[in-house]
Amino acid sequence: MASNIDAGVRTFARPAIVAEPRPDNSVLLRSAVPLGPHAEHLGQELRRWATATPDAVLASAPQPSGERRTLTFAQARRQADSVGQALLDLGAGPDRPVLLLSGNSLDHLLLTLGCYCAGVPAVPASVAYSLMSADHRQIRAMAELVSPGVVHAEDAAQFGAALDAVLAASPSPPAVVVSRGTRAGAHSFTDLVATDAGPRLDAAFDAVTADTVAKILFTSGSTGTPKGVITTHRMLTSNQQMMRQVWPFLVDEPPVLVDWLPWSHTFGGSHNLNLALTNGGTLHIDAGRPTPAGFDQTIAALRRHAPTVYVNVPAGYAMLVPRLEQDPEFARHFFSRLRLLFYAAAALPQALWDRLERLVEQHSDHPVPFTSSWGTTETAPAATSAHWTGSRCGCIGVPLPGVTVKLVPEGGKQEIRLKGPNVTPGYHGRPDATAAAFDDEGFYRTGDAVVVVDESDPDMGLMFDGRIAEDFKLTTGTWVSVAAVRGALLSATRVLADAVIAGHDRAEVTALAWLHPAEAKELCGVTADDGLPLDHPVLRSHLADTLAALAEGSGSAGHVARLLLCAEPPDLDAGEITDKGYLNQRVVLERRADLVERLYAPAPDPDVIVRAPAQARSGR
Repeated sequence: MASNIDAGVRTFARPAIVAEPRPDNSVLLRSAVPLGPHAEHLGQELRRWATATPDAVLASAPQPSGERRTLTFAQARRQADSVGQALLDLGAGPDRPVLLLSGNSLDHLLLTLGCYCAGVPAVPASVAYSLMSADHRQIRAMAELVSPGVVHAEDAAQFGAALDAVLAASPSPPAVVVSRGTRAGAHSFTDLVATDAGPRLDAAFDAVTADTVAKILFTSGSTGTPKGVITTHRMLTSNQQMMRQVWPFLVDEPPVLVDWLPWSHTFGGSHNLNLALTNGGTLHIDAGRPTPAGFDQTIAALRRHAPTVYVNVPAGYAMLVPRLEQDPEFARHFFSRLRLLFYAAAALPQALWDRLERLVEQHSDHPVPFTSSWGTTETAPAATSAHWTGSRCGCIGVPLPGVTVKLVPEGGKQEIRLKGPNVTPGYHGRPDATAAAFDDEGFYRTGDAVVVVDESDPDMGLMFDGRIAEDFKLTTGTWVSVAAVRGALLSATRVLADAVIAGHDRAEVTALAWLHPAEAKELCGVTADDGLPLDHPVLRSHLADTLAALAEGSGSAGHVARLLLCAEPPDLDAGEITDKGYLNQRVVLERRADLVERLYAPAPDPDVIVRAPAQARSGR
């Protein structure tokens, strides 16, 4: 398939970073390139592209019939105005946001755009809070804190219990809107779209400023209790301008994304969706997930739409790579117009990076760089980017234009702190959490650690060095670097897709891990379509040998002694995967505390994999 890439358009801008060492041993890093002008708010971006390219598709979504419903920029502008007017009529406003209970859909998108145009904060909630919770504790807490004026659910019956919880917890009961089904007293989303926009919507649109709250995103991050991150229009529009400056092709080539990442998380809802919205691009909603049950839907979406920018978490790439290796025609289609592959830097094994590079060499007729960025929900989200060809695996790049990074010695590492127009003013209704989040110079304290790649050349960027709070001590008093131990484990074998490291106040390091199904089946010579048993003898022997090899030449804090394979995949909606795309150590270990205890049983269960003794390994 012929390439659609214009070789005359640059993919990356050259970094130009200024480093300023300070007397207190901190270091400031910033781009020498100033941040360029950008829209004041996202409603302006919608109207700009609705005028410039009215018939261009902003988004598409799969339907039960197998077809896809599309939404052009002109349709989005017209329907968002109608929805915005209806939301105001129903009682939503700057202090009465819209709570969105359902996942990614065109109705969800139109409600979000309607909020932007009406100056109403949108509050997208994780679907798990509605559908996987027995007591709806999180939804109740969110409703009590934000006091929504309107709550929306796609399906009245499916979300009935969650809607009841919202109504019971809200200080003032919100209006209920549903897209499908009926509920006493509820409004139909169809009626919202049919509303005539009038002077009230016009006045509300004109009142929106850069400091108007666009969204409140609830996140627990990697530590702590869930908080509502105030996300202003300035944060979102400035962040997209930062990306345009380091990815200059966006100015000439409206991006096409095929994306599953949920809009309740900043990666999907602030980064990916706004890449399409602010650059006249298209986002094709992928209804799949990087799980054995959901990944076929992702492949179907990618076969239908070849992306120009592909964004995923490492677990997604771990499932995609074998499919590309097995199907050259699919691989050629996938790479046919791809500008870059983008990943969340913290969790990608080097072996997976190498395989992707080989796939590009074999099946693409143009270079496709593999790049990463780093940020948090509080930074809307990107703060750094590896915007050059040939960056190292795990490199999170350099500060984006307009962002100042402060590196501060902390706990034997360097914490990365941030200041810039993309940084949140704080947490909704939590002045205590807001005060604790910033240092005495106003820098946001991320709790993440980094390492400078080359002290003499700041353009070489930063390497992610884990969460400061995730590192722990063994009972010997030795510190365990979680990022290093985990990285070594995942790089030592292709059969593991991901892992979390345990061992706080224990005598040795252990791990909970997840298989890469295709790689494990290949190792074991299994060709059947059904799953591979976690107790397959070849698999267990391989992993025991892997643990033994990692133990050679390292102390107790440097390797995993026991490992347990998890059948249940990491759950993004339950908080086991962070908005940065990597596993949340704290949440996983808390949710699976029973499995951790099994790792440390004096007589381990048969399914616990123990490091092979040296003599046993040598005989295999």
